[in-house]
Amino acid sequence: MNSVDFLLTNKDITYEIRTEIKWLGRPIPDLIISKTDVGKSRNYSRNFNSSVYDRFKWLCGCPKRNKLFCFICLLMGGNRSTWTQEGCVGKVRHKATA
Repeated sequence: MNSVDFLLTNKDITYEIRTEIKWLGRPIPDLIISKTDVGKSRNYSRNFNSSVYDRFKWLCGCPKRNKLFCFICLLMGGNRSTWTQEGCVGKVRHKATA
């Protein structure tokens, strides 16, 4: 089961189901995300590295959407933000890290 996609598409989830998803653990798939930034003298390419999951324990991924999400926010029904609705593909910055 893709728990991220399930949490995004089912809004009325019981406490028992949320607890079961929590015990299954956050999904940490190897995603194919790359981004090119234009610099003054050259272009810079960044690719997704799965070690980011080790640095940010709240981070999870969705292979169907190929994006990153805040697992805690999804699980607990956090506020509507990029981390809970659309997913993120850029640099990892989130209030949960503060």
